[in-house]
Amino acid sequence: MRAARVSIPIALTAGIVAITIALTVGWQILVARESLAFADGLKAIHWVLISLGSLFFALIIAVLILQAVWLVREIRSNQRQQNFMDAVTHELHTPLASLQLYLDTLRGRAVPDERRGEFLSIMAEDLERLQRTIDQILQAARSDGRRARREPVELWRLLAECADEARERHGLPPEAVRADVPRSARVKGDAEQLRVAFRNLLDNAVRYAAGEVHVEIHVRPVSARRLEVEFADRGVGIPASALDRVFQRFQRLPQEAVRAAHGLGLGLAIVRNVARAHGGSVRAESEGEGKGSRFVLTLPGHVDESPHPPG
Repeated sequence: MRAARVSIPIALTAGIVAITIALTVGWQILVARESLAFADGLKAIHWVLISLGSLFFALIIAVLILQAVWLVREIRSNQRQQNFMDAVTHELHTPLASLQLYLDTLRGRAVPDERRGEFLSIMAEDLERLQRTIDQILQAARSDGRRARREPVELWRLLAECADEARERHGLPPEAVRADVPRSARVKGDAEQLRVAFRNLLDNAVRYAAGEVHVEIHVRPVSARRLEVEFADRGVGIPASALDRVFQRFQRLPQEAVRAAHGLGLGLAIVRNVARAHGGSVRAESEGEGKGSRFVLTLPGHVDESPHPPG
């Protein structure tokens, strides 16, 4: 229903632009024919009026095109804001309702110790979910437009810590997240901002694993002063048409596995902001739905080419 409401004004605007262009071209052809037929009778003022008319038609078309572009951007922005409000409402309301239910149960009746422990464990998970939601919103606000500090960061150590945190947070075996990082890899940046970006990429890989979690992290040099950090998974994958959109705020893919997972659609936007703050970039690669994804960050740094053991 929402897609239909969006497509109608876009279609109308495109139709108006097309009609205006058709009328302008027809008018120009008609004027050109009449001018050739009566060229001897036309005075300078006539040519000035014809030129001004052509100019005004061109300006009208330009304004209509700019208005169409602005309209599409506003509609998409409103869509993203609505998606954000829906996601925030769900992410806040669901755990709060759960907490209220279990709290009322604990206060209103005698609960056996075993059940009490189960309730407290669920309530702790709900609180953690609320904390993650708030942290994501704060991280998105802090990372937008913020320049990163440029300090030497041992990349292998930072990625190893992030991998250990992901295994512990999600209860994963050691082989679920593997890091192949040269110990000589260094980047110039803010360790805490990079940690946030790496954590978001790992959480995304786990959240959209579509089965057994398998994440590989690779670091390779691309020049003397830049390197790439790649996070590869075997999850739900990304359609080719959505590879650029996934880094927009509040953007979530339409696959069933994505809709079923918790999230605000901010994680990859934070990753992009962190990459840009470091003078780098990030791109997404995928062979399609169900074929996994690769997220590659390009950052200022270097890697010595000496042999290294896998992390």
